[in-house]
Formats: sequence, C-alpha cells, structure tokens
Amino acid sequence: MPDQTPSIEALWQAVGFTPNQSQEEAIRHTDGPLFLTAGPGSGKTRVLLWKCLYLIVHQQVAPEHIFLGTFTEKAALQLKEGLQSLLGLVTNRTNQTFDLSKMYVGTVHSLCNRLITDRRFGQKKGADKKITPIDDLEQYFHISNRKIWTAMIAAGGLNDLPDEEQNQYINDYLAENYKKGVSRYNAIMHLMALFNRFTEECLDVATLDKIVTEEPMKKMVKMYTFYLDSLQEKWQEKLDFSLVQQKGLEVMKAFEGEASEKFKYVIIDEYQDTNTIQEKLFFKLAEVTQNLCVVGDDDQALYRFRGATVENFVEFEERCKRYYPKGKPVTKIPLNINYRSRKKIVDFYTSYIGQTNWQKEDDPTQQYRVHTKQISAHSTDNQASVFTTAYLEPEQSFEKIAQFIQTLLNQQIIEDPNQVAFLFPSLGSTQVPKAQATLESLGLRTYAPRAQPFLELPEARNIMGIFLRVFGKPERDPEFNRGDFKNYHDWMEEVYSEAGAAMRQDAGLKALVEHHRNEIATSVSDYKALIAKVETSNELNLDDAYDFEKMPAQLKEASISPSARKSLSSTYLLRQLKKQMDEGGKASFTLRDVITRATSLNWNPLDLFYKILAFKEFKTMMDAAGRSDVQIDEGPIYNLGLLTGYISRFLELYKTVLRAKDLESKSFKRAFFIRFWYTIYKKGETEFENSEDPFPRGRIPFLTIHQSKGLEFPVVVLGNTSTRDGGVRRMEELMKPLLGNQGEPLARMNEFDKARMFYVALSRAENLLIVANYKRGISKEFKAMLAQHQIPVLGANQAAYIPSAKLSAKAPMKAYSYTSDYLLYERCPRQYMVFRKYGFVPSRSQTMFFGSLVHQTIDDLHNFIIDNPENLDLDLI
Repeated sequence: MPDQTPSIEALWQAVGFTPNQSQEEAIRHTDGPLFLTAGPGSGKTRVLLWKCLYLIVHQQVAPEHIFLGTFTEKAALQLKEGLQSLLGLVTNRTNQTFDLSKMYVGTVHSLCNRLITDRRFGQKKGADKKITPIDDLEQYFHISNRKIWTAMIAAGGLNDLPDEEQNQYINDYLAENYKKGVSRYNAIMHLMALFNRFTEECLDVATLDKIVTEEPMKKMVKMYTFYLDSLQEKWQEKLDFSLVQQKGLEVMKAFEGEASEKFKYVIIDEYQDTNTIQEKLFFKLAEVTQNLCVVGDDDQALYRFRGATVENFVEFEERCKRYYPKGKPVTKIPLNINYRSRKKIVDFYTSYIGQTNWQKEDDPTQQYRVHTKQISAHSTDNQASVFTTAYLEPEQSFEKIAQFIQTLLNQQIIEDPNQVAFLFPSLGSTQVPKAQATLESLGLRTYAPRAQPFLELPEARNIMGIFLRVFGKPERDPEFNRGDFKNYHDWMEEVYSEAGAAMRQDAGLKALVEHHRNEIATSVSDYKALIAKVETSNELNLDDAYDFEKMPAQLKEASISPSARKSLSSTYLLRQLKKQMDEGGKASFTLRDVITRATSLNWNPLDLFYKILAFKEFKTMMDAAGRSDVQIDEGPIYNLGLLTGYISRFLELYKTVLRAKDLESKSFKRAFFIRFWYTIYKKGETEFENSEDPFPRGRIPFLTIHQSKGLEFPVVVLGNTSTRDGGVRRMEELMKPLLGNQGEPLARMNEFDKARMFYVALSRAENLLIVANYKRGISKEFKAMLAQHQIPVLGANQAAYIPSAKLSAKAPMKAYSYTSDYLLYERCPRQYMVFRKYGFVPSRSQTMFFGSLVHQTIDDLHNFIIDNPENLDLDLI
C-alpha cells in the first residue's frame, strides 16, 4: 500500500533543507502575481524547484498547467533534473509517479517553439506550412545567401552602389565607431541585430513605416520587410529566435479553447533579462489565473545589448496593474540572504553597487533599481575574504596571484585549478594574455576558449589541418585576397603546414590521409568517367528515368573502379531506389541520381574526425581527461567536443553525404572551408553569452563577466577593473526615439551597465575574492573602494584565512537513465566518457535514429487519433 503523501516539511528534512521565512513564503504562495527580488546566492533555483514540487504534490496542479521558463540551456537542464530528483523523493515514499513530459520547462525560445507546435494551442491538422525554427548561425547563412542578400540590398535601394559601398553604408549607419568599414560580415551581423530588435520590441512593418523619419532607417525597414518575406517559403515558414517568440505570442492571442486548458502558473527565472515581446507573452500566458511569478535581480541585468528591458523587472508591480487593471494585488517577497559568499565579500559588493546614484532626475524619490533589497550574508565569518595586490606592473601582480593559487593547491584548500575563475570585462583585454602567460609559466594551465578565435585553439588547428590535407586547400580569390579573407587563407596555410609536419612524424596518420585522398580521387574519377560515358552515348541521357534492367550494364562499360562497378550492380541500392519509388518518395530516379549515389563516399567529415582521434596525439588528450590523479587535464577533450558540435552543425545545414559531383566541382570545399568555417573563424563564440561551457578539471577558466553570470566559484580573481568607454551603444541611440524615449536615459546607460557588470563579477566568489590592482589596470571607483574598505594586500600567509572547498560540493542532484547512462557505461566506459560526460556528437547513431523514429511514430499516431476520433476502433487498443 502506498504511504500517505509526506508533508513538505518532511521532504525538507529528508534533504537537509531549512528554508528561511522569505523562502518558505515564496514556496507556499499560490494566489496572484508574485514578485521575488533575489540577490546573489539567495537560493532562488532551490526555491523555484520546491515551489513547483509544492504545486504538483500538495496543490494537485497538473504539471502541464505549469510554465517554468529560463534563459539558458544549462539553467533549464538544472531545473528539469532538479525537479525530477525532488519528485523522486515523493515517489519513493508513496509509489506515486509524476509525468513531467507535458510540463513546460525549458528556455523561453524552446518553450515558444513548443507552444507553436502544441496541438493544445498551436498548429492544427491541415496547417499550410511547416514551422522551421532557425538559430543565429542559420539566420546568418540565410541572409548571407548571395541571392537573398542581393535582393535585400535592392529592396533597400542600395543596389546602385558598388558592393563594398553597400556594406559601408550599412556599417556607417548601424555600427559602433570601431566596427565601421566595408566588411560584409559586419553588415550582415548589424542587420541581424536590428531585425531581431524590431521583432523583440513588437515594432511591425506598418508601425515602422509610420514612425521612422530618417532616410537610412527607412532603407533598413525595407530590408527588414524583404527579410520577413524571404522566410516564407512554399512549404515552410522559417522563424529566427525573435520571430519564434512573436509567433508564440500570436498563438496564445488566437487561442480560443477552454480557459481550463491554459496555464495555471507561469514562473519565469532571470526576469530582469526579458524583452518587450517576452513580457507581453508571459502576461498573456498567465491571464486566466494571474498566477505570474517572476524571479530576478535588476542589479544583475547585463543583456541590454540583446534588447533586455530591465524596467520589466523594476516596474513589475506597475506593469501588473497595467495588464490586469482589476487584478489581484502583487505579493513582493525579497530573497535577500546570501548563502554563497563569506560576509566580507557580501559587504564589499553591496557597498560597490550602492555607490552609484540610481535616483531618477525628474523624481528623486524614485530610482532606476529596486533599492530596498537589503542583501545580507548568512555567513557570520568576519575574517578577511577580499584581497588585492600591490600596485605593480600587471605581470608582477599576476605572478603574486599565481603563487597564492599554487599555495591554495599545495595546502589542499582547493582541490583543483578549476575552482578558481579569472574574470574580465572582455577577453580581448591586453591583460588576458599576460595573466595566462604568467600562470602557465608557474605550471598552472588555463582554459580560455573564447579569449581567441575558436579555430586558433591547438585542438582545432590540428583537426582542421588534417581536413585540409584530405580535402585540399581552397584556392585564393585574387579579388578578395585582403582583410579578413587574406587572414583566413593565411591561417589555412599555417594549419596545412602544421598537419604536414604531424604526418611526417606519424606514419599511420600519413597513411590515413593518403587513403582518404585516394578515395576522393577515385570517386571523382569514376564520376567523370560515367558522365563522359553518358555524354558520348547515343542511348543514354542524364535526365532520363533510370532503367533498372538496361542501364547498369551500359554504365559498367565505362572505365571505372571496382567499387563503382559494385555500386552500380548493388542489389541493395536498386532495391532501395525501387522501394522509395513504390512508397511514393519519388516518382522516378534519373540516371543522374543513380550516378551521383553510386559515386558518393560512405563517410563524412564527422566520421573522419573520429578516425583521426585514434592517433597518438589525440589519444593522449583522451587519456589525460580520464586520469584520476593531479595530472588530470580535461581542457583539450572539451575543445574537441566543441569541434564535433560545429562539424555536426555543418552536416545539418548542408549535405551529410560526400558526393563526387560536389568534390569534383569544388562546391564542397567552398561550402565547408569558405562558407562555413570562415563564418566560424569570424563569428566564433560571442563574449557575451551566458556560458554553457563546462569548466575542465586541471585548468583555470578565464571568462568574461557576462559569461560568469549565474555561476559561482570558491576563488574569483577580478583581473581588470577598467573598461573602455565607447559611448552610448549605437543600437540604443537608434531605438530610443522609436520606443518613445522610455526607460533609462541614454546618458546614464553606460554608468548603470558598468555598475551592474562589476556587481555580477564581485558576487561570484564563495570563499575568496581577489581584485587585481596594478598600474594602468585599476579604475578610480575600485581604487576608492579598496581604500574605503581597507582591503589587505595578498600574501602567502593569508591562506590560513581561506576555508577549504571541495569539488562539486554543491552539484545539483542528477537524474540518470538506464539506457543512456548505465548500459552505455557498462558497454564501454571510454565511450560513456566521450559522448555522455564530455558532450561529443556521435557520428552515426542508429540507436538515436531509431529512438527518434519511434517517438515520431507514436506522436503521429497520437495526433491522428486526436484528429480522427470517429475512426478510432477501441477493439484494436
């Protein structure tokens, strides 16, 4: 017999959680809007998880009536796995299981995409077009397509200008001063940012046509209009990330079903990072019950450049009155106790944010921030936990810091270098390589994949060099052999040469490269011979339907390789072609189709990547990651994992099969090296992402402050307190008049953004915060702060003040799968390490394909039954 449902207090006791008064009030609140102001380290994620459990278990709210949104994949995964684990506590006591498959929990973009395709709200039977979401990279490739780009330029009235002047016009109008110029890449990126901002601010074309007065902006609006039209294709509608949100809002506005089908609770994490369209969506989702819970910290609002509107959070109570004029009152609960950091750290960062004047000019009683948070530390440890360095040259300051980190490791105060984080406003800072070089000179390895272009990482250079050796280098175009294109071709020359040196040292690697080059050459030769045979024949035509009886014999008269002959007479190939025709996949296959298939290679770049890993240099990287001693080094394997993600993206965007016709025409080389990898070379990884990257054992991570948001480390080094004042962002200057001049004043945006950025940096530290104080690297604000708080100078004897930090002591509970974890580990621990732990993308996984096929089949059957209840035969169930 199942036990009675345990009380929430009993569940808290089971996991050793004792919520404070505010946390408990937030968890138990069930009626009306809830405004949670959550300071750093206040346990907001824990509160959200327990709140969801309380709703599901103790308030009997069906999981599908809860919408739990956040903004990064990492945070979404943490919420999903954390909630599964907590509900598992209840299942263990009651035998009651909980199905979370229908619960809306994930990133806002993924949930909007789900809204669009969910038959409960969105696309119905017989929808005209398939909805196809595209990410930033696909959006870039869509706009950069030569046909679309040319037509879009013409739509904007710039087609009379030479190509470079077209780019110059766009960049001069949209770019920051340091990004002006003739770069087409920059022009595309600036237009993408503008288009996305138009959508996010709910500025449709009709509205823009009415309010835009500047001639250059009118041209941009015309290009935006063309861009939107270009996404509408015959059988599909493409939606970029911003348009996915717009479509999600449209779906909810158009929904005419029962109110009971809508969400009863809408919970949004990191609400200070929302934009205009997201605010409209969330209020719409919660309109039936008005149970909208928002959680965030306006002092950690870093994403203005992405269209985030911090006023959505600061003015939440007023916005509720606007959206729900006769609605329920807002309950405001501050989560203001920091459980993360020692007391002196909390005192330091709260003092820092408080020194900025946040008062509104027209009403000094009002502020541009929620100023009533009163953050305090749970810790009563009054020992020194914030240190600085002597006012020296940068290299000398970093040497003192490195020596202190080595002391912490030697005394086992920290167990691994990845418990230390170096934070910088930008990884483009000249101080970053100085800090790296100093640490490396003392034997402390660093991990900074975003401090340089991704393709400059040693692992990427090694793999790409071998790819160039196998497929051949693309030729330089004399017309474009300058600027970024010249630099990229120079880079290809370098890695090509490095791969040659590696092949001379490893005979096996040389044999692998030559084998694949020969395969390509044979495939191309066979293709040419077969095409020549057809063109010289009086009986054959490439566009004729393939005759399964006659043509194989006719084609084998050509001078082709044994493998091509075998392919042409392959009963399997012919059977598959006939099967596709019989099943209606294609009316007929032409002779051209068959020749293309028969001369295609049976491997792709990802297959080649995994063959390369078998060689000594890469095997050594694998072995280093699998060690259990102090020599463990996960940095290289994580970089290789990132590389598999990029190669997989290429295969998704382009063809997964290497066809001889593409290799012969060099279209593959253009697509692979010039179009795709050149874009990665230019675009790389943005410094402003909320980092989803792991922190490899054996390495000290270097992050931008933006990337560190939401993270915590036992030891944090603020490596630079100075930032370049580039003036007001150009995008804000352009958008301000279009938005009615609402929000924070342009003149103060930089001041506010800088204060919030460093507040985030200072609040990442748990046990030790080091503020680097060196010549030409300390700002006047921090110089005053260090003096005001009498911050001591770092010295080896001060390690005694630092408490020990264990690895992963605060790691969330993780849900494991029998098939994805246990069976995979049992079959091959190394394979489990590579694919499950380090996130490598498998090359060819029939298991994943089969699982997706089964899932899709079940989903199709489910939808068929919904759409055709009259045809349902209960005797078959």
